[in-house]
Amino acid sequence: MDFGFNEEQEMLRNSARSFFERECPTTFVRKMLDDPLGYSPAMWRKIAEMGWTGLLYPEKYGGLGLGMVDLVVVLEEMGRALLPSPFLSTIIEAGSAILLGATEAQRKRLLPQLISGEKTAAFALAEPNGSLSADGIAARAVADRRSGGFVIDGVKALVQGAPGADLLVVAARTRAKGPAEKAVSLFLVDAGTPGVTVTPLPSVDGTRRVGEVRLRSVKVGKDALLGRADAAWPVVMKVLDRANVALCAEQAGLAQICLELTVEYAKTRVQFGKPIGVFQAIKHPCAEMLLELESSKSAVYYAAWALDHDPKAAPLAVAMAKSYAGEAGYRIAARSIQLHGGIGFTWEHDLHLYFKRAKTTELTYGGGTHHREQVARAIGL
Repeated sequence: MDFGFNEEQEMLRNSARSFFERECPTTFVRKMLDDPLGYSPAMWRKIAEMGWTGLLYPEKYGGLGLGMVDLVVVLEEMGRALLPSPFLSTIIEAGSAILLGATEAQRKRLLPQLISGEKTAAFALAEPNGSLSADGIAARAVADRRSGGFVIDGVKALVQGAPGADLLVVAARTRAKGPAEKAVSLFLVDAGTPGVTVTPLPSVDGTRRVGEVRLRSVKVGKDALLGRADAAWPVVMKVLDRANVALCAEQAGLAQICLELTVEYAKTRVQFGKPIGVFQAIKHPCAEMLLELESSKSAVYYAAWALDHDPKAAPLAVAMAKSYAGEAGYRIAARSIQLHGGIGFTWEHDLHLYFKRAKTTELTYGGGTHHREQVARAIGL
């Protein structure tokens, strides 16, 4: 295993950083906070043109055929820029569900549309009960004997990217009895289908929109079933692994810029005739922030590598990364505000944007406690 990035990956990082510094400054991020959609379709098209939407996908679907490690390089820069976009929901979540669980015909039809930026999608999994287990799926999909399709009823909560999405990938129970893990299926539902209601929800982090999805007697054809019936839960778990690594990579990029802003401030802020960076009360926290950041990156890089090369080790590696990097990113953002003093708490300063994103990222798809429990189970405790 090579823990360093190769020349192509460093070029990818430099290209992404240059693009986001030019196209996505914090002034643009603040502008998107008041935008009804929450992101710029023009920006989304540019990201697709750069090829980043296709990094994970085979060339036959319009992708680049690379891996999770390559994507992590770009995701760090997205986190650093606080990019408001449907990348997580469309490319990491819904797109991965289609790639890993759909039929070949469904992949050929849908993936090029997502990769090109023609359509956006959302992964409607979690429900108001907050559970991330198969037992928590209460939405039902009942076979319609007349049409051969299905009728779906249920409510999905806090769905990333749901407001404005063209396509929904919905998890629903298709079997009333038996183990929940063998009773869940995924369905492709057009957001405009009668009976589908998407309601934007207020969120601490305005840079990433979430919504509630209600499905009332939603009729879909038999071709809406993603892959095989009752066999979707292993796919869901793999999608969550990818999503958590993506979130951790963004969190690492966010923490990196928070540390850089803090160090720069400590060099220029003068107190008692000296830059505050010379005082131990400032130096020691900065050193601790750096230690947590580098440890986070190591965990995230290994998890990404495991997803690409060691599927058996991936669930444990992902849980370890999310439990550590999720919390570490939040602590770094919080300490950055503290070390900035009074100015760090003002609306005019950008740190509050990073702080809010860090907190929501920490909790999305399970916080540290949840993932430490997964680690304990994986190692037999």
